[in-house]
Amino acid sequence: MTDKVTAFKQALGNYPTGVTVVTAYSDVNEPIGLTVNSFASVSIDPLLILWSLDKKSQLHPLFSNTDKFAVNILANDQTHLCTVFSSKIPDRFAQVKWSNSLHGLPILHDTLATLQCETYKKIDAGDHTIFIGHILEIDNAQKEPLLYHRRHIGQIPTSFYE
Repeated sequence: MTDKVTAFKQALGNYPTGVTVVTAYSDVNEPIGLTVNSFASVSIDPLLILWSLDKKSQLHPLFSNTDKFAVNILANDQTHLCTVFSSKIPDRFAQVKWSNSLHGLPILHDTLATLQCETYKKIDAGDHTIFIGHILEIDNAQKEPLLYHRRHIGQIPTSFYE
C-alpha cells in the first residue's frame, strides 16, 4: 500500500460518521441490505442523498439493478443491526425486525430515521459506484445516532451534550 493510500485511510478513518443500513429488493424480490457509512446529503431542491458501494461487493450487481432503495439511519442502540448487515450471514433479514413499506422497500424497525428513495443517478467513481437517491418519504424518530470512528461503532458520550 502506498504512503498516500495509508494516509488517506488514516485521515478518513479518524473522521466520525453515522451508520446506515441500505436496503432494497433484488430483481428476484429478495430483500438485500448492507451496512454503509459513506452516506451524505446532496441537495434540498430536489431532496437528494448519496451513498457509495465498492464494485467488488457481492451486492454491487444487485443494487446496480434496483430502481429504489431505503437508507435506514441507525440509532445508538442498534449495534446489532450494524454487525448483522456488515457480516457474511446469508439471510441477514432473518436476524432482524423489518417490514415491507408502502413504497415496496424492506424497512428496518426502530431506526433513528428511514429515507425511502428512488434511484436518481448512478455514477461510476473509481472502484466504487455512487448511488444518488431522490427521497420519496422520510420517517424520523427522536433517538441518538450510532457512530463509526476508527473502525469502532458506538454512541456519542452524554458529556458531549452538556
